[in-house]
Amino acid sequence: MNDPPVCLSIAGLDPSGGAGIIADVKTFSAFGCFGAAAVSSVTFQNTTGVFGSVHQTDESVRMQVEVVLEDYHVAAAKTGMLPTPEIIVETARVLSAGNIANVVVDPVVRSTSGFDLIDDDALRSLIGTLFPIARVVTPNIPEAERICRMTIKSEADIDEAGKQMLSMGAASVLIKGGHISNADSEGKAVDHLFAEGVHTRFESAFIQTTSTHGTGCTLSAAITANLALGRSLTEAVQIAKDFVFEGIRTAPQLGKGNAPVNIPTIWPVE
Repeated sequence: MNDPPVCLSIAGLDPSGGAGIIADVKTFSAFGCFGAAAVSSVTFQNTTGVFGSVHQTDESVRMQVEVVLEDYHVAAAKTGMLPTPEIIVETARVLSAGNIANVVVDPVVRSTSGFDLIDDDALRSLIGTLFPIARVVTPNIPEAERICRMTIKSEADIDEAGKQMLSMGAASVLIKGGHISNADSEGKAVDHLFAEGVHTRFESAFIQTTSTHGTGCTLSAAITANLALGRSLTEAVQIAKDFVFEGIRTAPQLGKGNAPVNIPTIWPVE
């Protein structure tokens, strides 16, 4: 029996289990990977909202990651909520020192309600230190708007935002288009991958639902796991999109707000 590839998540703790490192590790496991995690912030949240947080120090995050890298060969890593410039810089430094080939950066910078989760200094640090070491950056529409300082209303806007983020140092960019609703999307959930000079669209049926808690974390974690398994970026994105679509379609109706997506114990992949 071959040892499973190790995937590392550096992100916040959602005690309700729908997002953050708990969702990440469950997703890693679904694809047969071994999940490890470093906590950047302890949040106080559930399906109805986020009510506060206590951030770790940059030293705490660095030490959590270092002990994992000293013991395991990490095939892929992903970042989620990194709340301060110091944590962002330290995360980039320790991941670079670890020579991890597959780094997925989920830039958690703005909530879907439009609330900025990190300040401008932290955003500059994220772009300057994490974009250049990422194999792919995975913003949703509100996050892409904040990063590019523009309003995104159409697929032409998405194309412009993708090009801008590539110019910021990202090797590739996946803009998650689930937040956009207009004639361009034709009733579909469309994600856009900008990689190696090609713009690839990934389409699925749009499901009208409030069971969307943790979709961004789950998608980026699924990409991370599939990159760790040796799949190409395009393959990893397609598999991850199918995984999240099914998670939304079969979501358990838990909680009083936006229910978490369903993360199966095992996900069959050929």
